[in-house]
Amino acid sequence: MSTSQQLTEAVQQQIIQRVHACIALASHRLNRQFELPSIRFNQRGKIAGSARLQSWELRFNLTLLLENQPAFLDDVVPHEVAHLITYALYGKVRPHGKEWQQIMLGVFKRPPTTTHNFNITNVQGQLFSYQCQCQLHQLTIRRHRKVQRGEVRYRCRDCGTTLTPSSDTRQP
Repeated sequence: MSTSQQLTEAVQQQIIQRVHACIALASHRLNRQFELPSIRFNQRGKIAGSARLQSWELRFNLTLLLENQPAFLDDVVPHEVAHLITYALYGKVRPHGKEWQQIMLGVFKRPPTTTHNFNITNVQGQLFSYQCQCQLHQLTIRRHRKVQRGEVRYRCRDCGTTLTPSSDTRQP
């Protein structure tokens, strides 16, 4: 096994241990037993992590994890576990609503932030240039394909004109 594979497995084990610790903490503080979730490292794109509520599963973005390990341990893991705990206690509610915020603050003692600020260069994917009357916009491949298939038209939030493909194909 290579050194990078060993490092990756060690980091994954730290995340698994942190998930277990968060579940144990929630069980203790809420005086209720919660099952350990399935944990996968197959989250793709710009998302750091996600909670699959019905299947009681957590997914983490391995690339972002390896680049931002301390933030994952401190914030991303409790954030995602809080989604599961919120679902177990309240059922389907707003993803970052008051119930989730109460779990973040009351159980995990973490700020209830809803987005990360990680560098996403290594997970971003190809971008496509579109223009309006006032500026150049970068669309993801998913949005670009929707435009190409005629499924959707995007408008600039500033000038309100429809975005059209640009001859400038540079990525930022």
